[in-house]
Amino acid sequence: MVHLSGAMMAVIGLMRRIGMVAALLLAPATLAQDSGYQPPRHAAPPPFLQQLSASDVIRYADAGIQIEHDHPAAWSLAEHRRLERALAGLQPQRKGVVDAYVVAVALDSDPNFGKEAREAARVLARRYDAAGHTIVLAGSDGTRDSDLPMGSPDNLSAALARVAELMDHDEDVLVLYTTSHGAPLGIVYNDADQGYGVISPNRLAAELDGLGIKRRVVILSACFAGVFVPVLASDDTAVLTAASSDRTSFGCQADADWTFFGDALVNHALRKAQPLDAAAREAAGLIQGWEAQGKLTPSQPQTSIGSGAARWLATLDARTPRATTPSVGRPAVTLLEGR
Repeated sequence: MVHLSGAMMAVIGLMRRIGMVAALLLAPATLAQDSGYQPPRHAAPPPFLQQLSASDVIRYADAGIQIEHDHPAAWSLAEHRRLERALAGLQPQRKGVVDAYVVAVALDSDPNFGKEAREAARVLARRYDAAGHTIVLAGSDGTRDSDLPMGSPDNLSAALARVAELMDHDEDVLVLYTTSHGAPLGIVYNDADQGYGVISPNRLAAELDGLGIKRRVVILSACFAGVFVPVLASDDTAVLTAASSDRTSFGCQADADWTFFGDALVNHALRKAQPLDAAAREAAGLIQGWEAQGKLTPSQPQTSIGSGAARWLATLDARTPRATTPSVGRPAVTLLEGR
C-alpha cells in the first residue's frame, strides 16, 4: 500500500481543487506545426475524478484506472486493429539466446512524448538486438495523426501480456520505456480530452509479477518517477527514473523534441557501447549540468540495478553495436533559451 505523506496529500489536494488527477497533467497548448497539422490538445480537466478523496484516487490507481469518452465507434474499431497488428508483429523468442523485448510507450498524447517513445524504441531495439521484439504505443509525433496504437494503460497491459506469452521467463528480458507526466502517486495517462488515467507503482508491479516477467529493465521518464523504485526493485530488476519520488523532471513542453531525461539517457548515453549503469551515470551528469545552467531544482534521477540484473545485463550490453549513432532532434537544453 502506498502511504500518503504530508507533501503528497498537499499535492493531491491541489490537484482536486483545480480538477486534475495528477500534477502537471495538462501540458502547455501544442503549437501548430509548419504543415498546418494541429495535434490533439489538452483543454479540459478529467471528468469525475476530482470528486474522489485522496485515498480513493490511490485505490483506483492501484486497481488500474482508465477513462475513455467521446471516441466515435469507427475510431474504436481502428484502434482495435492498430493494436492487433502491433501485437501480431511481435516474434517468438530464440532458444538459447537472451532476448530483449522492448516496449516503448508515450502515455500522453502531446507530440514531445510521441517523438521520444518512437526514438527510444529505435535506440533500445538497436542496442539490445530487439528487431521483431519491439512494440511502440504512442500518439502523434506532431506532423500527422498516429498510425500506432495509443499509449494507454490498457494497451500497455495488452502489450505486456503478449510479451509474457512469447518470452522465455527464465532467459529473456523486458525493456520497458515510458514517457509522460507524473505525480507522487504514479505516471499519468492523458489522451487529449478523451482519455485519462494513472498507473501507480503497485499497479505496474502487480502486472509484471502477475505475468511472471521477472527479468526487467524499467525506464520511467516522468516527474516523481522515483516513487516506483522501492516497489519495483528486485534482484532481477533494473529501474531508472527521471526524478526522485519528491522532485519534478524537466523538458515536458508539448512542442519539444525531448524531455531532459530522454535526451540525456536515450539520445546520448544509450547510443554508446557502454554498460547500462555507466549510461545512467552519464545521463545524470548531463541533466545535472543542464539543470544548473537553468537554475532549476535538481530532479535527482534514480538508478537501481539488482545483482541478478547486473549479470544478464552484462550479456545484453556485450551485444551492443560498437558504433555510436548520432543524436537526433532539438537538444532538450535549448528549452532553457529565453528563460
